[in-house]
Amino acid sequence: MSAGNSHLVEILLPKETGKGQPIGQHWFDCFLKELTDRFGGATSFLRAPGQGLWQSGGGTEKDSIAVVEVMVEELDSSYWQTLRERLQRELSQDEIVIRAQEIRRL
Repeated sequence: MSAGNSHLVEILLPKETGKGQPIGQHWFDCFLKELTDRFGGATSFLRAPGQGLWQSGGGTEKDSIAVVEVMVEELDSSYWQTLRERLQRELSQDEIVIRAQEIRRL
C-alpha cells in the first residue's frame, strides 16, 4: 500500500452468536484469512475482547467484542454492505458494525 490517504475499516464482532453460542477461534481464523486474501492483510484483536454496552428496552445489554481491521485504498461500499449482511446472518445478530475512517499513512 502506498503512502498517502487510505481508509481503515473496523469490523466489530461479537464473541458469541445471538443465540448465546461462543464463536470459535477457527471461525475468526477463517474470517481473517478471507480478508487477508482479498486485501493483502488484516489485523485482529481477539484475545483481549472489548466490552460493548447499549440501551435496549428498559435495561442495559452487553457483549464481549473482537475487532478486525483492514486498510484499503478505496472503499467499496457494496462489498462492505454485503459482508455486514452475511455476518449478521451467520452470527445471528441484529446488527454488525462496520465503520471506516480516512487515514493518512506517515
